Amino acid sequence: MAILENIRKRTTVLILIIGMALFAFVISGVFTSNDFAGNKVGSAVAEINGENVSIDDFRKEVENASRRFGPNLSSTQLVNQVYDQEVRKAILGQQFEDLGIDVESDQIIEFVKTSGYAQIPDFQDENGFFNAEIFKNAIADWKANDPLRYDAWLQDEKTIIQSAKERMYFNLIKGGVGATLSEGAFDYKMANEKVDIQYVRVPYNTVADSTIQVSKSEIQAYINEHQDDYKQEKSRDIRFVYFEEKASLEDENAIKDAVTALLNDTVEYSEENDTTDTIPGFRNTNDMAAFLDRNSDAKFDTIFKAKKDLPAIAADTLMTLQVGELYGPYRDGDFFKVSKMMDRKANGTVKASHILFTWEGAERANPSITRTKEEAEAKAKEILAEAKKEDAVFTTLARDNSDGPSAPRGGDLGYFQEGVMADAFNDFCFSNSVGTIDLIETQFGFHVIKIDDKQDIVQIATLSREVEPSEETINTLFTDATKFEMSAIDAEPENFGDIAKEASYTIRPVNKIKEMDENLPGLSAQRGVVQWAFNEDTKVGDIKRFNINNGYAVVQLTKKYKEGLMTPEDASSSALPKIRKERKAQQIISANQGKSLEDFAKDNNVTQSNASALTMKSPTIPGAGREPLVVGTAFALAQDATSTLIEGETGVFMLKVIKKEEAPKVENFSTYANTLKANASNRVNSAVYNALKDGSEIEDKRATFY
Repeated sequence: MAILENIRKRTTVLILIIGMALFAFVISGVFTSNDFAGNKVGSAVAEINGENVSIDDFRKEVENASRRFGPNLSSTQLVNQVYDQEVRKAILGQQFEDLGIDVESDQIIEFVKTSGYAQIPDFQDENGFFNAEIFKNAIADWKANDPLRYDAWLQDEKTIIQSAKERMYFNLIKGGVGATLSEGAFDYKMANEKVDIQYVRVPYNTVADSTIQVSKSEIQAYINEHQDDYKQEKSRDIRFVYFEEKASLEDENAIKDAVTALLNDTVEYSEENDTTDTIPGFRNTNDMAAFLDRNSDAKFDTIFKAKKDLPAIAADTLMTLQVGELYGPYRDGDFFKVSKMMDRKANGTVKASHILFTWEGAERANPSITRTKEEAEAKAKEILAEAKKEDAVFTTLARDNSDGPSAPRGGDLGYFQEGVMADAFNDFCFSNSVGTIDLIETQFGFHVIKIDDKQDIVQIATLSREVEPSEETINTLFTDATKFEMSAIDAEPENFGDIAKEASYTIRPVNKIKEMDENLPGLSAQRGVVQWAFNEDTKVGDIKRFNINNGYAVVQLTKKYKEGLMTPEDASSSALPKIRKERKAQQIISANQGKSLEDFAKDNNVTQSNASALTMKSPTIPGAGREPLVVGTAFALAQDATSTLIEGETGVFMLKVIKKEEAPKVENFSTYANTLKANASNRVNSAVYNALKDGSEIEDKRATFY
């Protein structure tokens, strides 16, 4: 009792202590689980200039993109696309905030007028123009009665606002883009001033690579001097052996034999009735639909087909069959097939061309057509007379005169079967012979028709079986893949290739895989392989077997590349040729100092060449390639002057200026200045964004979540 009494006396103190404990618990959660921006630690899919992109928001955007694109994009493609959008939105959003760029509700409507919404008839007035009030009322109605459509509008509104801000931002920059008349004049001169030269070129390949020794430290020094050219992302190299789940030759023969066995009748004994029954085969069955339902991977297609609609590999032969005859077994892609001619319709498909003359008010007539029916008929009769002349070219008449959509094709309508065209058109085509030209009327207008060709159509029944690996083949494949995996794991990592070669397996390398890659050459979409290769626990030399579509892949990680500057080993393939070129240039120049043009050519066993009408805007020398420094040097020299030795792109040059031609005089350079301005404005959107992106600090954390 004394204890209870003491507790009662201290009730207020206890409440305070408990409250403080709960508060401490909540506060602890805030400071241990959240950063100051309210994002959970580790919950950002990217950090852009210190601004986090929440994984929760990112996932919502991926879901929205998935609904928009459906199965057209893989999950990784969706993630990458949304990521690029979010990076762009964040980088430009920071610019908008700094500049105070925003879009008010009344401005949104102005931008809606240029969007797809403006083309929807529901939002147009009786004259076909977008009506803002109708649109606003529709949104209000969606908000009250159709929340799903309203949510879709809110997503579209975000996109419209973002596009509007971007347009305003880039237009501000474009407003500052210009070109002076002096710049226009300079551009004109670069394109139109010309120079003729005589030159000697000693190609770099005249010095053997083997004579130029380059050390690892020299490659490292070159990398340090050209760091922008030798930056690399984090990446991986792998190699793999693919065990494809495909039918063996024995499997193919077994399927072919199974198809063949179904062709003829079979006799079955019924133990229950002590009788034998004859089961009709494919050749003799009276119920083709039921037979194929039981025995074929494809059902009986009763539709009559033209030759072009039959399997290309067998079409010629199938068209020669008589009713009841069979062809096969034959291989068509992944199937063994036997086909039977069920029926034939002579001249069942017609190829025709027409010239259409429609009138105002005719069905599907172009609104721009203003002629009367009488005028259309008169014009049709006039062209009919032209079309019937011996020297008439029907396709030309159709292109020049037809109101129909087939006019660009010379009126060609292709092949069609009965019942496809309007009744009068259909009756004419199927009732007349090839070559007939005449005039008929339909609800669409007056048609000058020419019958180009007729072909038979056939009804074909096809017994088909897919060529698939048997269970035995699948089990053998699994055993082989597992055996190889175990052998490779038990051996030294470098022996992976030797073990594969001993078993006659093909090794396929894939180099420089990026962290968010998905498609691997030879394996298609294999995100799991990429994630394994970038897992911190996966070491160089590690091996793993992956179950993939149609088989297995035994994969080995062969190399890891860290983000930053390349190592001399990784950079050598591109750095060595450049270093050697510099050394070769020095060697050639050093050996030929003070020589005349003739001696330079003679001593290096090369010939003098000529190049005419060179310009600074297109500094290409015929036979030598693009040489801006060489051409620029030529323009800097006086006529008849000879240059010193020049280190070019493809060799060391010496040149003599033979002729210099000034650009023709022009009164005003405003046209050229305007062209420069327009070209610069067209580059603003991409150039500015790329510059902002290059200057941003972006931490990509996608691989943590996907």
